[in-house]
Amino acid sequence: MNADLRLPTPAATAWLAAGILIAAPRAAAWVALGLWLAAIAAIVILIAQHRLRTLLGILSVCLIAGALTATAVAVAAPARQPDLIRAGPAVHQVEATVRVTGNAQSASLASTTPGAGGERQFRFRGMLTRVQFGQRLIQLAAPVQVFATAPAVATGPAGAAPAGAGPAGAGPAIGSVLRVRGELAVTRPEESDAFRLFGRGRPEVIEAPPWYLDWANRLRSSFSNAAAQLPGDGGGLLPGLAIGDTTAVGPVLDAEMKTSSLSHLTAVSGANCAVIMGLIMLLGAALGLRRGVRIALALTALTGFVILVTPGPSVLRAAVMASIIVFSAGAGRPGRGVAALSLAVIVLLVADPWFSRNYGFSLSVLATAGLLVLAGPLARALARWMPVSVAALVSIPLAAQLACQPVLILLNPALPLYGVAANLLAEPAAPAATVLGLIACVLLPVFPVIAMACAQLAWIPSAWIASVATLTAGLPGSQLPWAGGLAGALLLALAVALWLIVALRPTGARWSRLNVSALVALIVLGACYGGSAIGSGIGSRLSMPPDWQIAACDIGQGDAVLVRDGGSVALIDVGPDPKLLADCLETLGIGRIGLLVLSHYDLDHVGGLAAVLGRVDTALVGTPADAGDQALIDALAKNGAGVTRAHSGDRGTLDRLNWRVLWPRAGSKLMQTGNEGCVTVQFDGAGISSLFLCDLGERAQDAVLATHQISAVDVVKVAHHGSADQSERMYRTLRARLGVISVGAQNDYGHPTGKLLGILGRQHTIALRTDLDGMVLIAPTGRSGELTVWSQRQPPAESTSRPHASENPDDGGRG
Repeated sequence: MNADLRLPTPAATAWLAAGILIAAPRAAAWVALGLWLAAIAAIVILIAQHRLRTLLGILSVCLIAGALTATAVAVAAPARQPDLIRAGPAVHQVEATVRVTGNAQSASLASTTPGAGGERQFRFRGMLTRVQFGQRLIQLAAPVQVFATAPAVATGPAGAAPAGAGPAGAGPAIGSVLRVRGELAVTRPEESDAFRLFGRGRPEVIEAPPWYLDWANRLRSSFSNAAAQLPGDGGGLLPGLAIGDTTAVGPVLDAEMKTSSLSHLTAVSGANCAVIMGLIMLLGAALGLRRGVRIALALTALTGFVILVTPGPSVLRAAVMASIIVFSAGAGRPGRGVAALSLAVIVLLVADPWFSRNYGFSLSVLATAGLLVLAGPLARALARWMPVSVAALVSIPLAAQLACQPVLILLNPALPLYGVAANLLAEPAAPAATVLGLIACVLLPVFPVIAMACAQLAWIPSAWIASVATLTAGLPGSQLPWAGGLAGALLLALAVALWLIVALRPTGARWSRLNVSALVALIVLGACYGGSAIGSGIGSRLSMPPDWQIAACDIGQGDAVLVRDGGSVALIDVGPDPKLLADCLETLGIGRIGLLVLSHYDLDHVGGLAAVLGRVDTALVGTPADAGDQALIDALAKNGAGVTRAHSGDRGTLDRLNWRVLWPRAGSKLMQTGNEGCVTVQFDGAGISSLFLCDLGERAQDAVLATHQISAVDVVKVAHHGSADQSERMYRTLRARLGVISVGAQNDYGHPTGKLLGILGRQHTIALRTDLDGMVLIAPTGRSGELTVWSQRQPPAESTSRPHASENPDDGGRG
């Protein structure tokens, strides 16, 4: 057996063991003991006899690899989630000490921090080192995701901020240590973050980053500021390509990069490590340096690069793999790619078994494996139909796409039709943008003029990549629907395997029948897919109630809800992804949007804006918090929409429907932005009364009740995807028949929460959830007290009876 193929099996064993045991950490110690004993027994048998030597050798290594990861889980799990915290309530009020380990992202998707006063929210990853709740103090080392406002910046005698604390209003610097007061929630054992911490008030910086992290923070900040001076999407994308800073990538561009299968270029990937190492080795060879010196310089440069771009899963995978190859070359035994990749996987899974369920890690490993194993055979197969040079170019993105697509289906159940073509156009520009951008970043502190010239040159390939993403994402049929979940991933893996057998055409008598069988199976699978796609589309459209008035789009973790009467349509928020929103509008046959409400500017409410630009007549928008929010408003105005800043008291009509804005309050400076200031709209008439609570928290909901006479409604769009931050008084007052919860399947935030579902249950409000039901349509029947409810994943109900909402607030809301 080829030596290159002996390590993938132990790597797969380690991956499987880690992936299973992190979900059941209490069993890890016993499994580790069993695997170690089995490994010892296999080695003893291997030494005692010589038959089946290769098989027993591989089995021994597999058992050792599994035992190592099982041991790692057994050791790490108790330290990640101490029993003293897990045994208590689901949420603790704590004072915590956190060392920041990741870039802070502004305007988080799920900022559930109440009482933030409209200040900009950040989310970032960190290491939780100390937790105090009540009289208990616990020392630990656990990864945590923090949701909080910008930290308070203590100034020195001269008025200067401490090193690494970041400018006022900015997110915390990597390496800084914060004191955070707030709510600590325990996650599931298998999640990469052991806890989520929702801060109350401003975190306090109690320790600056060490010098090497402060150096990297300052370089990143200066380069990001310089790139911000460059125009268009190219300037926003450049820091991501060069140093992994994606904070300037807007929601529209981010969605376009994902739709066109270019999201791996949005941030630094493993390929960047290879570029850096290769350049250093080539430069050292050109200067005549000895191999040992070249290796030392390459590893030093790699270490600095990893610190600068922050060690994400893809970067760590590439760095470990590159180090293995370099060390083996230095020892006079050049390593092979598959063996180096497999060993890197084992090393990283032992270091952090939770990588086994990390999408970034999985995609990085699969893409690299695809390039190493499939690119060559695909190039030879394609060369039968095209020039060899073209076949070699096409085989690279095609191999990576085929290897990664079954996992990508778990993230987005769609097939990118133009993904390979987009990568062919964009990939050649990525190394130039990376190298020139990195040179500009390093030179900025000492040679700013030369650095800006390099940044301007790097902008050209960066702008090209952004343009390719925009072009391909806008082409018709850019994504084809596919079954989601594990079943969809396995089905696609089968389709990829069948296609590879047909395309590569392995030779030999025993392969001929397999080739024919694979071709037949592929044709049958394609016919079934085509028939299913056509049938489901036609059947879905035929079963929809034609007179629907409210439609909740299934757009994942976000809001996009339509209200319609006659030919007039209102859209409340646009969800996180323009492709998903465009699909929903196309399914419903929606062209023009008479009234668009952008309740606030979190990505899960505005990310899909590109899908409706140029199609909106009037837009009601929330109060912008920064220039990024204002840019979205300007985009609406430039594309022909009349834009109005919404405040309580605004009124209008939508055909026979009357609408009014209940929140935020006009003339007030409190609760004007973010979740607490989101635009809340009520519709009445034409058979259904409805209220859309956007992302209001309990405090803001109570403020709405205090400032308005609220009556019972038929339908309530539940606030904030069903988070726990709800006012039971609000839902008791509304006594809604139906509660629409727009929420993503298996989201990371536990939405909808048990608290919210309990509130709805006590009011006898029927919950309609997009994560379970898909798209939901609600229509009046013309008979008093009855509504028609249609859901995408349930049998249609042509005339589902809904009892009248009682006027007696003490009877549970039902007559």
